[in-house]
Amino acid sequence: KASLEDYEETVKKAKEAWKVWADIPAPKRGEIVRQIGDALRQKIKFLGSLVSLEMGKIFVEGVGEVQEYVDVCDYAVGLSRMIGGPILPSERPGHALIEQWNPVGLVGIITAFNFPVAVYGWNSAIAMICGNACLWKGAPTTSLVSVAVTKIIAKVLEDNKLPGAICSLVCGGADIGTAMAKDERMDLLSFTGSTKVGKQVALMVQERFGRSLLELGGNNAIIVFEDADLNLVIPSALFAAVGTAGQRCTTARRLFLHESIHDEVVAKLAKAYAQVRVGDPWDSDTLYGPLHTKEAVKMFLDAVEQAKQQGGSVVCGGKVINRPGNYVEPTIVIGLPHNAPIVHTETFAPILYVLKFKEEEEVFAWNNEVKQGLSSSIFTKDLGRIFRWLGPKGSDCGIVNVNIPTSGAEIGGAFGGEKHTGGGRESGSDSWKLYMRRST
Repeated sequence: KASLEDYEETVKKAKEAWKVWADIPAPKRGEIVRQIGDALRQKIKFLGSLVSLEMGKIFVEGVGEVQEYVDVCDYAVGLSRMIGGPILPSERPGHALIEQWNPVGLVGIITAFNFPVAVYGWNSAIAMICGNACLWKGAPTTSLVSVAVTKIIAKVLEDNKLPGAICSLVCGGADIGTAMAKDERMDLLSFTGSTKVGKQVALMVQERFGRSLLELGGNNAIIVFEDADLNLVIPSALFAAVGTAGQRCTTARRLFLHESIHDEVVAKLAKAYAQVRVGDPWDSDTLYGPLHTKEAVKMFLDAVEQAKQQGGSVVCGGKVINRPGNYVEPTIVIGLPHNAPIVHTETFAPILYVLKFKEEEEVFAWNNEVKQGLSSSIFTKDLGRIFRWLGPKGSDCGIVNVNIPTSGAEIGGAFGGEKHTGGGRESGSDSWKLYMRRST
């Protein structure tokens, strides 16, 4: 762990390195990011394995996460030749009116345990081509991954005779995070984590009129209408609820089923849950690994207990699995009202609350009634309904899906959500603007 003295030294080095980096033309910065992508490609299995070991997600998900960083590098390389502002007609004769985009300077990036590689990749690849230096604080429980990724990047920078401090790393806990939030030298602070901590970070950054990019919690719903293709619904709901053992911000936590198909879907889903292969995340046959920490196991058990107290019935799962590690059974709970307190709580565990609905209008409202607004999904063949879902009175989430699950995202689109999810956007579309400042 870094001390506050180490942090102080790192910020100074990163600020010095920025002076070098900002002078390099954007397409040349893109070339460095391309090389970082290639270096990650060469180490993808090692890094995927390390993610699996330290975070607990299955090996293919660990590799997939490194692949996301590689893909964002590719995206950023193209972007490095395209970012720019308009030249506008000036009302004054013989004058030019230009919108010029400049780097903000130093971008602080605080990431969470559940995606210890990809989230840093989304931020750093875009921040770098925009001309910023990066200072990363990964999760304290995935520090080996943070060190490994940083060493790969540092070698690329140093091979190009550039200071490694362009992409600095400080391993540490809340003391380092607080220092970053309060530090005037952090020109942008990108924070990924819980809504509770995100709120504290936002207030500290706002107090100094700093800029923040927040990616916080999600309480995501899948809505299944009576005309849905159930062959799509069952694997989608299973993957969205059970993938990464329920530890994604985009995990499906609420499944709204039209009353006419409720019992049929629950029976099919329970049957699918029984076939989930639980085991060592390094084993290629495993689909479902452990939770990240002992605390997560306790949160899981508490949530199951609360769900029962609030009137829910456990259809499958609900218990700790008797084997070494933080393993719990993937769980389905039925019979709760849509507004039960536990249904409105984001427990970072594989618990799916299955709820009945009658009408489109009520279920759209139920999708939107939780505090978070990250990802959402409907399954239907009705075109009118699809466009209502995408429209102003449909889903209020940042990510709105049709006939696919809530989890996962494409790097070409801006990733993020509304309300208590924080309003930040990372990766694709025009999210690069968050890492720059505009001068008119």
